[in-house]
Amino acid sequence: MEITSVNNQLIKDMAKLHQKKHRDETSLFLIEGYHLYEEALKMDVIKTIFTTDDIIQGHNVIHVSQSVLEKLAKTNNPQKVICVCEKLKREKINDRVLILEGIQDPGNLGTLLRSALAFDFKTIILDNTVDIYNDKVIRSTQGAMFKLNFIEMGTLDFMNLYRDYTYIGTSLKGEPLESIRALDRVVLILGNEGNGLSLDVLKNTNKNVTIKISEVESLNVGVAGSIIMHHINSNT
Repeated sequence: MEITSVNNQLIKDMAKLHQKKHRDETSLFLIEGYHLYEEALKMDVIKTIFTTDDIIQGHNVIHVSQSVLEKLAKTNNPQKVICVCEKLKREKINDRVLILEGIQDPGNLGTLLRSALAFDFKTIILDNTVDIYNDKVIRSTQGAMFKLNFIEMGTLDFMNLYRDYTYIGTSLKGEPLESIRALDRVVLILGNEGNGLSLDVLKNTNKNVTIKISEVESLNVGVAGSIIMHHINSNT
């Protein structure tokens, strides 16, 4: 099967997946490029493959023209493969959890997700945070998202439900990061780029920490979160 018209109904429907509303309604999302295609293939989440690459074949492969591929893409010069994937569904709560409260920048989220995988924080709680299926987030994770467990729920709801964790918050007035010692079950909570963590959350943590810095007022949340996760990972 080959589709050459950008007005094809299937193509028009799939292009709507660039909208969060449509992603939520269908539980589907789009990925672009060979690397993400290979990572998604390993996790068996691909529903349909649209490609101009004759080498890619299969029951769920639809070959398309370049103009159709470009209609489905968000990048200016897309690689030859775009996939429709099913949203990730894994509910296991790991011993290390990262809660993201109000993170709004896709680049920051992508950085944090890659670091979370690198430092073994494999459960991610999303509280009023930018959509992980946003194309900018997906590209910045470089496939890390396929190996993480995502749960959407409020920070305080999680804290009330799972009391057998040590909760670490971040605050400019917190204790030095070095004060964190080995922890078996730990939750790191990171807040909005401009406002940080909400006061209600800070009041309910076991410890709030800060990173000692000089010459600058603060660190980007993606950088700060990565440093803290690395420290916790190195001391466990």
